[in-house]
Amino acid sequence: MTLDVRSGAFLTRRSIMVAAAALGGAALLPRGLKARAAGDPVSLEAKPGEARFLPQGPATPVWGYGGSVPGPEIRVRQGADVLARLTNGIGEPTTIHWHGIRIDNAMDGVAHLTQHPVMPGQSFDYRFKAPDAGTFWYHPHAHQVMQQDRGLYGLLIVEEPEPAAVDREVSLVIDDWRLDADGAIETRSLEHLFDAAHAGRIGNLLTVNGRVAPELPARAGERLRVRLCNACNARVLELTFEEARAQVVAVDGQPIAPEPLPGDGTLVVPPSGRADLVLDMAGGPGSRAAVKEVSRQPVSLAHFALAEGERARDKLLDAPVSLPRNPVRAPDLGQDPLVFALLMEGGAMSRMAGARFKGEYHSLRELAQKHRMVWAFNGKANNHSEPMLTVAAGRPVVIEMVNDTAWPHAMHIHGHHMLVTARTRGAVKPWFRDTVLMEAREEMTVAFLADNPGKWMLHCHMLEHQMAGMSAYFEVTRS
Repeated sequence: MTLDVRSGAFLTRRSIMVAAAALGGAALLPRGLKARAAGDPVSLEAKPGEARFLPQGPATPVWGYGGSVPGPEIRVRQGADVLARLTNGIGEPTTIHWHGIRIDNAMDGVAHLTQHPVMPGQSFDYRFKAPDAGTFWYHPHAHQVMQQDRGLYGLLIVEEPEPAAVDREVSLVIDDWRLDADGAIETRSLEHLFDAAHAGRIGNLLTVNGRVAPELPARAGERLRVRLCNACNARVLELTFEEARAQVVAVDGQPIAPEPLPGDGTLVVPPSGRADLVLDMAGGPGSRAAVKEVSRQPVSLAHFALAEGERARDKLLDAPVSLPRNPVRAPDLGQDPLVFALLMEGGAMSRMAGARFKGEYHSLRELAQKHRMVWAFNGKANNHSEPMLTVAAGRPVVIEMVNDTAWPHAMHIHGHHMLVTARTRGAVKPWFRDTVLMEAREEMTVAFLADNPGKWMLHCHMLEHQMAGMSAYFEVTRS
């Protein structure tokens, strides 16, 4: 149950959902089925489908779980089992990676590293416990540029034992699409080296929950928990929220001390990043409150439409919303940490002369022309033949990262969450994350406790950067 912060009465989870339904709450949830992982596996069939991004325009062919974009939103309680069956109907090998979950290595979904890819027409059952409450998501980790860009992704919500003290929840999955004049995904440039060597693939159309500029019902004075996910291939989202007071309460699924947005009111979310916000709707009945993306020319992503003549309350709530901590263990850096230096090189305007690929050194020109590689970690492009570091379980790890490139990178770690301990640009926040955004020419130090045995990816989540060299793995051995 959760305390009704308006009256002191208790509301059951069912009561909250009934209230949401009365407001047309289904419109607040991602398109696709709502699935709860219990008993029989959740069915996730990767297959072709169509999306109606523009009501008056042509349908866009997509790939989706169940044929829809986003795929089913899966909800489980913290500590419960997730059981999902992937069926491959897209005509090429695929997997599912459960992004941000501290998972058993065999279930991590990385093709050729933690599992064999699922071939066309075949199925694979994923089963794992969800140790942390928070906002997570799932997507392929095989031919990821092609598959995620076409729409293969969905949310995995792990619920706290007791719901947060809010009126309702809203899930917003944000993506960008590069469409041609016929409304189809422009595929000729999907693996183009020009995008890969620059900022990555940036689309010309932005969607929220698979729709363009949806209208989301709300009430004046209402308190919403908004679960945001950046499903873009490479776009760094910069978001503003009009006519609302916003506080961030979780980052990458991990709770933080409630923090208002910075002075300019902008929330930055890197590719694959998530943020949980509490929004108090400050506008009056009948008003509209825009959610805007402002990294380039401002775009209204969605509008909260506040119902005419209705108020959830006359005065906005003042009490912050705090979420319970997850059982993520912080590294004790006084206990003999393994210190590892990671140099990131390459891309357009590069100072990199060349790098090794599959054991052989090539000039940058040869890498690009023969192997379609333009980035490297520590002088190696897409090094999947050996771990970049090996560490015994239970030992802290410190990675000193240097971004010697002209471009930002969203560095993502599998199976663990990391703390930023130092950086040359921006503030150091005491937050656990699975993805950190490094600016061009920035240096950053991160630390984590290597407490999850197995082989784990570390890569840039600008997918074209990952494809073209910014990918490696580390191994945690059983002590």
